Amino acid sequence: MKIWNAAFAAVVASLICLAPASAQSWPSRPIKIVVPFAPGGSTDIIGRLAADQSSRDLGQSVVVENVGGAAGAIGTMQVERAPADGYTLAIATVSTMIV
Repeated sequence: MKIWNAAFAAVVASLICLAPASAQSWPSRPIKIVVPFAPGGSTDIIGRLAADQSSRDLGQSVVVENVGGAAGAIGTMQVERAPADGYTLAIATVSTMIV
């Protein structure tokens, strides 16, 4: 019986912790999608299509930023260093994730 009480207490505690987060509205500011390659390529086109659809679905501006160089490593590292708040996203490819 103690196990069930402990499990119930853990569930209640986790729900209490989630309550303030559910009150926050996301997105409350523009979202940036970093494409780690030069404009005009297939990755850029996919990023722009995703940004356009996401902007319509979320009702918020979604901006594509091309950060080319070093086979995608510069743009990928820019996203890695960005705050983990969900407002900076990356278009990932196999090559950028391996590097």
